[in-house]
Amino acid sequence: MIYSIGHSQKKNRFEVECLGQTAFLEYIVAEGVMEIRHTIVPAELEGQGIGSALVKQALEYARDNHLNVTASCDFAENYILRHKEYGDLLLS
Repeated sequence: MIYSIGHSQKKNRFEVECLGQTAFLEYIVAEGVMEIRHTIVPAELEGQGIGSALVKQALEYARDNHLNVTASCDFAENYILRHKEYGDLLLS
C-alpha cells in the first residue's frame, strides 16, 4: 500500500495519518548527519508497512539532502540492514 507521508521539519518528523491514528518517525540533524531516533506505529496500524514506508521516506530525504544516517531506533536500523541500497548513507 502507498501512504501519503507528511514531513514536518519544525517537529523533525515524518508522519502518516490513517484510521484516526498517527504513525511517525522522529529524527534530528546535526553536522550533516540524520539520526533516526524513533519510529512509532500505533498497534492498530501495525503490520501494514507503515513503519517501513516512514523509514524509506526518511532515508530518501537524507539522500536528497546529502546527509549521512545513524539509527538509534532498532526498527530503522534493521530496515537499513535489510535494504542494502541505503548502506551508502550509513555513517562509517
